[in-house]
Amino acid sequence: MTYLPALKKTDPQIRDLIIAEERRQWSKIRLIPSENYASSAVLEASGSVLTNIYSEGYPGKRYYEGQQNTDQIETLAMERAQAAFGVDHVNVQPYSGSPANMAVYTAVLQPGDTIMGLALAQGGHLTHGWKVNFSGRLYHSAPYELDPKTERLNYDQIWKLAKEVKPKLIVAGYTAYPRIIEWNRFREICDDVGAIFHADISHITGLILGGVHPSPFPMADTGITTSHKSLRGPRGAMMMCKAQYAQAIDKAIMPGLQGGPHNQTTAAIAVAFKEASLPAFKDYAAQIVKNAKALADQLNTHGFRLISGGTDNHLILFETFKSKGILGRDASRALDRAGMVANCNLVPFDTQTPMNPSGVRIGTPSVTSRGMKEAEMVKIGDWINAVLTNAKDEAVLDRIAGEIAELCESFPCPGMDPLNWAEDGGVPSLNAQKEMVMSH
Repeated sequence: MTYLPALKKTDPQIRDLIIAEERRQWSKIRLIPSENYASSAVLEASGSVLTNIYSEGYPGKRYYEGQQNTDQIETLAMERAQAAFGVDHVNVQPYSGSPANMAVYTAVLQPGDTIMGLALAQGGHLTHGWKVNFSGRLYHSAPYELDPKTERLNYDQIWKLAKEVKPKLIVAGYTAYPRIIEWNRFREICDDVGAIFHADISHITGLILGGVHPSPFPMADTGITTSHKSLRGPRGAMMMCKAQYAQAIDKAIMPGLQGGPHNQTTAAIAVAFKEASLPAFKDYAAQIVKNAKALADQLNTHGFRLISGGTDNHLILFETFKSKGILGRDASRALDRAGMVANCNLVPFDTQTPMNPSGVRIGTPSVTSRGMKEAEMVKIGDWINAVLTNAKDEAVLDRIAGEIAELCESFPCPGMDPLNWAEDGGVPSLNAQKEMVMSH
């Protein structure tokens, strides 16, 4: 049977690129901590006929007719998320994490109010108050920093800053912080200075639902999460809050910032929460952390300096410039060339530029979804070291890419079947992949 037959007839160029992307994801070790593999069920919901309709408004209060099924779908997604987080209210309509944060701020703040979030260069997010983002332009941002000695959150220093600047809202939750977050400390700080406690758990939602990272709820007043990353859902987002903020937050999304929700994404979010409620998901979340710790330990043996000394969660941030004499951008490109996909990243108090920083950020959600465990993490750690100490040796990079492709054959990707590509030659060699990319 022909794979993607309608695309083959209508737009073979796009079809070829989709197949090339599936092959890339199959043949490489994907270590970007914000990426993952969605299940076949999530992918089916994401690509369903739900993309055909508009559903402006909320269940039972729509502007369009024909919502007999979408109302039930959105209600299921909300109820499953609400039960999973133990919160008063959930809104599953945000298109992504950034609009979700914007909606929360719109609901509870006024332009010019002071917000506190971790500085972007130290592991925060653009929407936590960075100066070129809406959050730093509409609001007065007073970012907090990590402790320069421990490279961890210093709650006493955060508290001291909060007393000085009197923020209206404090954000906790990060994109490049490898340690457990003590939510109760943020609750204490917010209570003391009269601030709203906002939790952005986008990276660690799967760990929270799997029971390997504490939850900020019901302590937090408001919160957001994306629905992919460690949750393994579609590319969407949601907002969680206490009852007193529910009406304002709903209005901030619709009609404040968005029109019709993406119903296909809503359905896939519901599926993701159904999957996260199963016992196997707890095993998966626990293995993510075990894998991260095993990979961190192996990198340590090779002399890499790990930010904060290690990890408690799904990600590792390590310094490459002083450890191995290679800047982060060059390091990430060499890794990709050898079959391991990572991203360059600033390290705390970095003296290099964001486009070519001193470090690399990696994570274990994707490899764990493929079934890899501690033994494979040891191999990955060895490969990372070999690549970054031989970054300009094409023969070494070719050899490692071949070894990685061979390993990947033993760990199938969720949601993919290489038999679908049989008519196109199955999984190609590394050289064939390079030629395919160049041809497009």
